[in-house]
Amino acid sequence: MAKKAGPLSGLKVVELAGLAPAPFACTILADLGAEVVRIDRATPGDDVIGFPNDPLARGRRSIGINTKTPEGVELVLKLADDADVLIEGFRPGVAERMGIGPEQVHARNPRLVYGRMTGYGQDGPLATVAGHDINYIGISGALEPIGHAGQRPVVPLNLVGDFGGGGLLLAMGVLAALFERQTSGKGQVVDASMVDGAALLTTSLHGLLDSGLWSGGRGENMLDGGAPFYDTYETADGKYVAIGAIEMRFWGDLVKVLGLDPEETPVHVDKNEWPKLRKIVAEAVAKHTRDELVAKAEGTDACLTAVLSPKEAPSHPHNVARKTFVDVGGMLQPAPAPRFDRTPAETPEPPRPKGGDTAEVLAELGVDADGIERLRAAGTIA
Repeated sequence: MAKKAGPLSGLKVVELAGLAPAPFACTILADLGAEVVRIDRATPGDDVIGFPNDPLARGRRSIGINTKTPEGVELVLKLADDADVLIEGFRPGVAERMGIGPEQVHARNPRLVYGRMTGYGQDGPLATVAGHDINYIGISGALEPIGHAGQRPVVPLNLVGDFGGGGLLLAMGVLAALFERQTSGKGQVVDASMVDGAALLTTSLHGLLDSGLWSGGRGENMLDGGAPFYDTYETADGKYVAIGAIEMRFWGDLVKVLGLDPEETPVHVDKNEWPKLRKIVAEAVAKHTRDELVAKAEGTDACLTAVLSPKEAPSHPHNVARKTFVDVGGMLQPAPAPRFDRTPAETPEPPRPKGGDTAEVLAELGVDADGIERLRAAGTIA
């Protein structure tokens, strides 16, 4: 297989198929040029992971292996023998019982970086307990502050645990381990817990709490929608704008955009005036449609932008100019990020059919045509 473009070109990654966070980590690596081989189940009817043209499966090949057979386990180990990274998202102990845990893999390839994605981590009282993003961000302290005053916490999709504190942090951990390997010559295990990652995302919040700058309850502080100059507002057409005019000069521009009288408008940093100021801002915003307000804010530092839906975002002029979204297999989806000036990433390839590259990958491992047919007849491969 020809090397892909990107800063990770030449890096070999084995991915054990899973849900959301681990695949996202592999998508990041694949986007940036790594050669990722995804191990899916050998029997398509048993494979309920993903959907057609799943963006979390883009940019890599797929091999179907029955990992419940000794022959299937050996194939996984052979793939890992020649890999730089292996990533799995099972509960603690599952990979070991399958015969493809860190000790089994490192016995054959001590340079391999073994990435593990879990909700609660590899140890601790909750390590083997089931959960999802909402549970992980719940005990990390990341969920409780999100929402409006006097109301229950608002679920921030599954962006904080699965993707931010999970997949993104795992990808960073893998790259850190690869950097360290340049000195030691050894691989290691990367234990990425979504609880740990979500907690890390609240680092700044803990600083604000300790300093007394975050003294209110949920929805009563500057960055949680409590401040009238940092919130969303409904426009005349039932859409929304986002306002983030924190600094004095930005607030001054916003006052002009909204057509407010500076002499009659309360000081925006006076918390006692926030209820009155919120009403003033809401009434001013409601006089215009979303796009009218956005047009009025053009060329200013009012920090007023449209709140776009995921369907609208790809057509925003800035996103079009930056090519923030690209067409992958007929679907507009986020482009690889970040960007590199010397080794730019290429547009990702659409997801391959599950198990569709089995014969090709096995041939690269040295399995001849007869061997492939024998494995297929035995139900070991797709």
